[in-house]
Amino acid sequence: MENRNKIAFVTGGSRGLGKDMALKIAGKGLDVILTYHSKVDEAKSVVEEIKAMGRRAATLHLDTSDIKSFSSFTSALKNTLNEEFKGDGIDYIVNNAGVGGYSPFPEVTEEMFDSLLNIHYKGVYFLTQNLLPILNDGGGIVNVSSGLTRMSVVGSSAYASMKGAVEVFTRYLAKELGPRGIKANSIAPGAVMTDFGGGHLREDEGLQKFVAGATALGRTAVADDIGGVVAFLCTDDAGWVNGQRIEVSGGMLI
Repeated sequence: MENRNKIAFVTGGSRGLGKDMALKIAGKGLDVILTYHSKVDEAKSVVEEIKAMGRRAATLHLDTSDIKSFSSFTSALKNTLNEEFKGDGIDYIVNNAGVGGYSPFPEVTEEMFDSLLNIHYKGVYFLTQNLLPILNDGGGIVNVSSGLTRMSVVGSSAYASMKGAVEVFTRYLAKELGPRGIKANSIAPGAVMTDFGGGHLREDEGLQKFVAGATALGRTAVADDIGGVVAFLCTDDAGWVNGQRIEVSGGMLI
């Protein structure tokens, strides 16, 4: 079976950056399948917004830390593609789902480390591996990294280490999947006002002023600043962009 319209698969697409990515991708004319961890009503709302734009959309539950569930999830995704999209493949994978985890290095526990490892690196690695057979040739992968791989902030050693690993993984994807015409890139947002990490930045005006002062464009980012870059990478216009880390921080700490 062949689907005429391209499809993007976005993890963590129910809110925050993932929601904006999903909507911006739909705005480029793609259909979207998004996942949620616990916010099913919010995920359904995003699906309805996308459908109102004239595109097809669906949502599935996924715990990106549960690597053993990826095989059954992939089967569920195949069923969704078959039943709702009349196709059998996806064109873009956007690995966005994540959680915050901030603690000074001496206080990082093995439990905290393993949780971040499973969600931000091991999950990204093996979910992508599971989805590879249904990723169409000529498609693309976008992995969400962080500005913290470039700028060091106390309390972020574990989280940033996982994101650094994702950036290396992305370059290897670009190399190994190149023969199939599949591109792989990572984006690295700076500080963004969402509910990520408990919404600390969104609620702390003093921190917002600090971030704005450290940013060349003079303000703190919102989700709307990020999604368009991901959407661009899910188009043919980005067909020659491959193996790159694209920082989307407004020029923070340059």
